[in-house]
Amino acid sequence: MIEWITLIPLALIAIILLSWCIDFINGFHDTANAIATVVSTGVLPAKYAIMMAAVLNFIGALVGTAVATTIAKGLADTSHMVPAVVIAALMAAIFWDLLTWWFGIPSSTSHTLMGGLAGAVAAHAGFGALNWAKLREIAAFIVISPLMGFLVAALMIICILWIVRCRSAYRVNFVFRKLQLISAGAMAFTHGQNDAQKAMGVICLGLITYGFLDSPAGANVPVPIWVKIMCATMMGLGTASGGWKIIKTLGHKIAKLKPIHGFAAETAAAIVLFTTAHFGIPVSTTHSISGAIMGVGASMNPKAVKWGLAGNIFTAWVLTIPVSALISAFFYCVLVWSSPSISEIPAKHNVTPAQTTQESITSIATPAVSATQK
Repeated sequence: MIEWITLIPLALIAIILLSWCIDFINGFHDTANAIATVVSTGVLPAKYAIMMAAVLNFIGALVGTAVATTIAKGLADTSHMVPAVVIAALMAAIFWDLLTWWFGIPSSTSHTLMGGLAGAVAAHAGFGALNWAKLREIAAFIVISPLMGFLVAALMIICILWIVRCRSAYRVNFVFRKLQLISAGAMAFTHGQNDAQKAMGVICLGLITYGFLDSPAGANVPVPIWVKIMCATMMGLGTASGGWKIIKTLGHKIAKLKPIHGFAAETAAAIVLFTTAHFGIPVSTTHSISGAIMGVGASMNPKAVKWGLAGNIFTAWVLTIPVSALISAFFYCVLVWSSPSISEIPAKHNVTPAQTTQESITSIATPAVSATQK
């Protein structure tokens, strides 16, 4: 085992470790997306809600590869995704995520990573190297995804309140305390499905860059099973560690919710995320659930929503991509200055995509041995 580890390029090892790190941070940073409302409404104690979210994050992370494909191949031609670009993007994403987590601001890990990749690619090959059509689509969903969450949640809570209008408050509260467990579970599942794929996409990008993974043009990236399992595990562990500052912001500060409102917000956000994950659009789970909570709050009483806080959150959303791009460009320059070789396209290794953990290990080790023998 030590032998094949020594044959893996150090830059690729750094990409894999940083990707796992961003998945772990994403877990505790975005834990609130799935469980803030179920905790704030008193349906589940925080420790049990976090455990539930961790398990469902893990399961959701194993489903689908459309978002991973967008990350790996959608933002720029893979010829521009040199090791320095990928590492700089990951470092920028980690920095911004930790900064916003410290201040309790529910920012988007997804858009942080997108901005990081865009900034590093621009620093490496100029703005012309970017896929502007895909970037415009991602940027548009900074507005579209919370707006969709807002509208779907507002419509849903109005319909639900009309349906239960003749029921007693006690009965309604009892039923929706149970139903909110399902909606919170759906939210946790879609969070894993959507967000864990981003780290998978970055790792696959590194494997493609070094030639350890073959990805035909126009097809979804064949994510190796070991990449799926490790990314799912790191996100689950991160979720299990909790993210109390952002849970407090989403669960208590934006609007005061009851189980019926929490159910509507979580279900609306889950619908948005299921839809976008299906089409491979890397939207923010944070944006979707935040918009849904605002939609539910506004449908009860517009004054119930703390619009000043909502404005601060929206400002952080708008700043995420450009600030992450600038930070990433800075990190790229530092990396190239300290190690110029990682700004060059590495030698390709001709391998078949790995399908199991053992095959993946073999596919990484074998090409390097062959090259040495030659």
